[in-house]
Amino acid sequence: MHASRISRCARRGLVAVLAGGSVLLSVLHATSPAAASTASSPAGGSRVVCTSKKPGLAPKLSHDIAGALDGRRGRSALAVYDRPTGTSCRYQAGTHFDSASVIKVTVLGALLRQAGEAHRHLTPKEAHWATAMITKSDNASTNALWHRIGPAGIKHFLDLAGMRHTVPGKGGSWGLTQITAGDQLKLMRLLTEHNTVLTASDRAYALGLMHHVERDQQWGVPAGAPASATVHVKNGWLPRTTNGWRVHSVGAFTGSGHDYGMAVLSHGNRTMDYGVATIEGAAQVIQRDLAAT
Repeated sequence: MHASRISRCARRGLVAVLAGGSVLLSVLHATSPAAASTASSPAGGSRVVCTSKKPGLAPKLSHDIAGALDGRRGRSALAVYDRPTGTSCRYQAGTHFDSASVIKVTVLGALLRQAGEAHRHLTPKEAHWATAMITKSDNASTNALWHRIGPAGIKHFLDLAGMRHTVPGKGGSWGLTQITAGDQLKLMRLLTEHNTVLTASDRAYALGLMHHVERDQQWGVPAGAPASATVHVKNGWLPRTTNGWRVHSVGAFTGSGHDYGMAVLSHGNRTMDYGVATIEGAAQVIQRDLAAT
């Protein structure tokens, strides 16, 4: 009897332990982060690859971005992130393009980092140049800052930012810096998250300038952005004998729950307007799909 009673108690205890374990596993499963899914769609001889923790978003984005880019003349590249949904998309994101004026955000980052390492504020002249460089895309101001920072200062910032595929233009040819959509997206991420490269005040300063670009330069990736988003953008455009117009747009979107960014680069455009249309076509479907989440 005694042994039987112990056996019955042991069985009851084992059942309780197993039941408790099942409850614990259920709780852990419910609180664990959702696994990301990946989808890809063909476009222009390559593929748009998207990954997202939001169910259904990766295939929708990859399909819609591919639809916007497929059939467009010239060459394009794209990179996207959305922090709330754990989403990222890439399309030829490692391809190099002449930077044109989008390099000016990198120049600003290098300037802010250099001043920070010297434990000083920007001088009034540097602040004037920085404002004109970003808000007006002023080339003379960019020339002045490019030479003031120097090749070593530019390279130092690129190394710290992890922008390892960006190759600075030789001499004063900042507009011929070789950039990739992937590296440009790293820069947008850097401007919108805590990091050891740029301080919070530096990031706010850079984003503030990008938010106040002149109205006629607010095209590109802001196309289709929700009214509740704060838009930070920098564009670049450059015609050359080979590969036609380079037309690029990079931006970050913050505020009211928005936390995403994108970079769209292109060359081989017959006109500037054609390049703008390519960028805005892709941006509009991205904005639409993210807004639907």
